[in-house]
Amino acid sequence: MRELIALRCTSCKRKNYYTTKNKRLHPEKFSIKKYCPFERKHILHKEAKPK
Repeated sequence: MRELIALRCTSCKRKNYYTTKNKRLHPEKFSIKKYCPFERKHILHKEAKPK
């Protein structure tokens, strides 16, 4: 039921984090502000397909 998703940084375009979500209950794209170690600051990360 829960599917693996990657969180991609909107600034450097790298996949920094992986998490799961229930796509049946939340079909919309997930986004959250998280720390980007390459930019060294908190930046918006959006849902992307995992490797």
